[in-house]
Amino acid sequence: MPEVLTSRYLFGPGPSNCYPEVTAALAYPVIGHLDPVFIERLDRTCAGLRAVWGTRNARTLPLSATGSGGMEAAFVNTVSDGDVAVIAVNGLFGERMCEVARRCGATVVRVDHEWGQPVDAERVLAAHPHPKVIAAVHAETSTGVLSDVAPLGAGKGDALLIVDAVTSIGGLELLADDWGIDVGYAGTQKCLGAPPGLSPFTVSERAFERRIKEPRSWYLDIGLLGGYVGAASGSRTYHHTAPVTMIAGLEAGLDRILAEGLAAVQARHRAAGAELRDGLEAMGLELFAAEGSRLPSLTTVKVPDGVDSAAVRAYLLENFSMEIGSGAGAFTSTVWRIGMMGPNANRASVKLVLGALEEAIAKAYVSERRPGRRYR
Repeated sequence: MPEVLTSRYLFGPGPSNCYPEVTAALAYPVIGHLDPVFIERLDRTCAGLRAVWGTRNARTLPLSATGSGGMEAAFVNTVSDGDVAVIAVNGLFGERMCEVARRCGATVVRVDHEWGQPVDAERVLAAHPHPKVIAAVHAETSTGVLSDVAPLGAGKGDALLIVDAVTSIGGLELLADDWGIDVGYAGTQKCLGAPPGLSPFTVSERAFERRIKEPRSWYLDIGLLGGYVGAASGSRTYHHTAPVTMIAGLEAGLDRILAEGLAAVQARHRAAGAELRDGLEAMGLELFAAEGSRLPSLTTVKVPDGVDSAAVRAYLLENFSMEIGSGAGAFTSTVWRIGMMGPNANRASVKLVLGALEEAIAKAYVSERRPGRRYR
């Protein structure tokens, strides 16, 4: 029998710990995906998603997929053979956008940025005169960078704007309609405080009218999915068996966030992020993401010279049942990613992480002085 964990402090890049209301909802009885109770629950969930997306889009729904499935849905419904996709790349998930768009047949125009820096909207908008889509990551999970996507929406012209909001939705300001986002996708496992498995997704009417009518993916066809949630006429067409329990959890998480108030939740995330950054710098550590563009929900910090990144993370896991993330790509062993998301975005979590990390780093230095032993 595998070990049964009673708890884990999830302070990595995701998943985060769940809101208690979400955990309780995951124990609801399983019901049919066409049950009237579930239909009402789905409608409430879609309404809650519109609130956190900052949109009135009728086709706003929880895709039965993780955030990566949302990414694929965004591109498979908007680009086909030869369509030009201008994609801002300032981290791993911008890289993935390029690969997904390429597999959908698009001609990809990359606009590369140094990892750790925000998206330069002027360079992105100047990259091609008439792209079908422009795409960028709002909150780059791999680097801890927050980019302003509103200028992309203002300057997109005839293009459709696709935005990844996986690490911002539910914890940071997100105004899809005001910012001109045409297609947005996200994940449930970060600031929304729910388990991974669903992708909050929104499509503007403009994007829906210009969609690929028969995309390569039947499962992710937004024309069919829109019918499933009754977006077209109020009537519903069967599409797939929805993950009823996951949607119950997401509904509970959205209710929890909206009861607290979006402004209050966002302020809580900002405060936790700022306190964590201040505490890390007070320990003598150097932050990775560019100053002025640092994510409140996910902080990236450089691993000190002489410290084994993996050993520190292992120590935290073994001694505190605490997870922080390694870096991504070329920064796997030189950066830590520390998330303060959902219910973890609070002062107590910050103090816990700072104290545990300080101890783990001290043990790692001891290990360097005493060959043959990882920790004292």
